Amino acid sequence: MTGSPSPGLTHIDPAGQARMVDVSGKSVTVREARASGRVLLSAAAVAALRDRTVPKGDALAVARIAAIQGAKRTPDLIPLCHPIGLHAVDVDVEVTDDGVTITATARTADRTGVEMEALTAVSVGALALIDMVKAIDPAAVISDVKVEEKTGGKTGTWRRP
Repeated sequence: MTGSPSPGLTHIDPAGQARMVDVSGKSVTVREARASGRVLLSAAAVAALRDRTVPKGDALAVARIAAIQGAKRTPDLIPLCHPIGLHAVDVDVEVTDDGVTITATARTADRTGVEMEALTAVSVGALALIDMVKAIDPAAVISDVKVEEKTGGKTGTWRRP
């Protein structure tokens, strides 16, 4: 791509090259994002989670810790994501009849949002859960990873309809 980028393409410089956006002029505000996702599992895997008989150990605890670690490592995984100071990451894992729902909320007081940190937390938590139960259910599926809500910053509050 050569010449000027289209208006509104914030991650493209005038030469058409990918760039990290300069957020130094933005105000520091409290920001929060909540994301969720599902790991669809077999009845046997759900039963093992509920009975705490997963051979590798406490799969839900591992998923929760992995999710927190994932949020903290987001700028190492997403190329143009800003490193920010995460002030909190809360992770909830809930066993349902067809698998596990993972919800992560990330919070900061910074110049850019934490949607990617919340999404990464959910995704890494889901991958860790699959690693823990793959001997029971090699067909596990990660599904419906999405931002549910975000607050703070110039655009304020957004909630999934």
